Amino acid sequence: MKFFDSHAHYNDEKFDKDREDLIKEVHEFGVEKLICAGYSLQSSKYALEIVNKYDWMYTISGISPNDISNSYEEIDEELKDLEEFIKTKNENKKIVAIGEIGLDYHWNTENKELQKYAFIKQIELANELNLPIVIHTREAIMDTIQILKENNVVKKGVFHCCPLNRELVKEALKLGFYISFAGPITFKNSKNADEIIKMVPEYKILIETDSPYLSPEPNRGKRNDSRNLQFIAEKIATVKEVSLEEIEDLTFRNTCEIFGIK
Repeated sequence: MKFFDSHAHYNDEKFDKDREDLIKEVHEFGVEKLICAGYSLQSSKYALEIVNKYDWMYTISGISPNDISNSYEEIDEELKDLEEFIKTKNENKKIVAIGEIGLDYHWNTENKELQKYAFIKQIELANELNLPIVIHTREAIMDTIQILKENNVVKKGVFHCCPLNRELVKEALKLGFYISFAGPITFKNSKNADEIIKMVPEYKILIETDSPYLSPEPNRGKRNDSRNLQFIAEKIATVKEVSLEEIEDLTFRNTCEIFGIK
C-alpha cells in the first residue's frame, strides 16, 4: 500500500497516550506521507513539533473559523504571530500550506463577519508566502465561494473533508481547487456521495482521514487514524470503477503536487 493522508490531527489530545506508537504503526501499514493539520496558533506549533521528528510527515498552519478571537484587533494580533511563526520556523519547508481556514456557520453563527475577515486575511498571507490554502467550510457554502471568487488565491488549494454538495464542488473545481474526500463518503446516509465522487476528475482528488474524527465505515464511531484511508480509497475506486492501487497512486501524486512535496 502507498497512501498519503492529506489531513489528520495527530496534534489532538486524543492521541496523547499512544501518539508515537500509533504513528509508527500507521507508517508501517503503508501511509508513506501524512500532513498533520493545525487549526490554531498553538496547535500549529505543536503540529510542527511532531512532524519535525519524521521525514515523511508535513504540516499546515492556520487559524480555523472555530478558533478565531472575538475582535478584529485580536485577530490581527493572532495573524501577526502566525505569520512570524511560519517565517521563522519553516526553514526546512515542513509547513506546506495555510490551513485549516475558512467559515463554519454550524458551530458559530454570531461572528460571521469576523470569520470572513480572518479567512480573507489568511488568503492574503498564503499569497504573500506563496503557499496553497486548506479550506474548512460548514453550512457556509455561498459565502465561502463568494470570498474565493473575490479574493484570488494564487496557489489555490484544497477543500478539506469537502461537504457533499453539488454546487460547492462544481464551483470549487471551476476555481481550480482540489477536493479531499474523507470518511463521510462511506456513511450509509451519504445519499449523494457516489454522484459527487463521479463529479471530481481523478487529477483533482485527495483523500484524508481527519483523524481522530470521522472514522469511515466499518469503523464509524471509533477513534480514527490514517490506516482507515483504505476504506475511503476503496469507496472511490468502486465508484470510479478503477483499482484500489490506481486510487492510491493518483491521490498520492495529487497531494504531492498541490503541496509542492517531492
